[in-house]
Amino acid sequence: MKKIVVAFFALTATSVLIAQTSPAKKVVTPANKSTTPATTTAKPAAPAPVALKSSIDSVSYALGVSLASYYKAQGVTQLNTALLSRAVSDFLQGKPTVIDNAASSTILNNYMTRLQNEKSKFNKQEGELFLAQNKKRPEVTTTESGLQYEVLVQGTGEQPTAADTVTCHYRGTFLDGKGFDNSYDRGQPISFPLSGVIRGWTEGLQLMKTGSKYRFYIPYALGYGEFDYMSIPGGSLLIFEVELIDIKRKQ
Repeated sequence: MKKIVVAFFALTATSVLIAQTSPAKKVVTPANKSTTPATTTAKPAAPAPVALKSSIDSVSYALGVSLASYYKAQGVTQLNTALLSRAVSDFLQGKPTVIDNAASSTILNNYMTRLQNEKSKFNKQEGELFLAQNKKRPEVTTTESGLQYEVLVQGTGEQPTAADTVTCHYRGTFLDGKGFDNSYDRGQPISFPLSGVIRGWTEGLQLMKTGSKYRFYIPYALGYGEFDYMSIPGGSLLIFEVELIDIKRKQ
């Protein structure tokens, strides 16, 4: 089961004030000549250069960049950096904080979940539409859980149980055909306990006999869920071609 760990934010920001004066009114001289003063625009002040004078300065800035990069990738694009800085300062100095650790974890988890739901919404909808059409194909079987599969090669060997370890070759792709993992490219199959993989694999491989090759269409709920997992975006429907090579029974 994937664990989601939410850390506190540490981002930096600079603000720029841009002032622009309005054009002066036209002035008519006694000699019937007019002059129009040039419009002037104040240039924005350049941000002060960052000076990293000590190892603590470097660590502090590096921590900000690292966490900002991670959370920006999760969809966080706006923060009150003044409050963020105040919270970090209060906590490190042992001062009372407005929100304690427990409340902070709840707020952050709820917020990140809401962001991720929005981020994965398109993937989930796309997968659901595909599965609704795919189940109409006569060669596709849909199980009670929502897993879909088709038999490419039917083997004649034994079937594994969830307690067994299996050896497989596989190829994983997204709905658009882009591959994300492939044991064939690595030149060797993989062995793993059937109870230690995503639910779609645990269920699907128990349907197979050794020597079989199936194609699985795994909805996000039976895969990696709504949250991004390594190179797999949250809410993704996954397509696997799996070849069951061997079974090692649990002793």
